Amino acid sequence: MVNQGGSLTCVKIHTIHSPSSMFHGSDFPTTLDEQVFNDWLEAGRNSKLSYTYMLIIWDELDSKYLPVYAEAREKIQTYERYPVASSNESLIAAYDLYSESKVG
Repeated sequence: MVNQGGSLTCVKIHTIHSPSSMFHGSDFPTTLDEQVFNDWLEAGRNSKLSYTYMLIIWDELDSKYLPVYAEAREKIQTYERYPVASSNESLIAAYDLYSESKVG
C-alpha cells in the first residue's frame, strides 16, 4: 500500500517465480533444486534403515550432486570437503534429516 495525501492506494507488484535452488556462488560447483533436496530428505526419513543424517556429495565424474545417508555423524568425516578433495566425491554439506539443520 502507498500513502498518497492521507489516502491509501493498493499497489500490486508482480514477481517472477523461479524454482528455489541451493548452493549458489563460486564456493559450489552448481546449484541444487530445492525440491530435489526436499525429496532426498523425505527419502532418507522414509527409509527402512534408521538414518539420521543426509550428506550432499558432489560427484566430479558425473558432475552432479548425490545424497548419501548415514546413521552416525562420524560418516561425515569420511568425506573430504569440496573443492579441496583429492577423490572424485566431495562433501558439500551435511544435514540432520529431522531438524533439517546443517551439521557439517
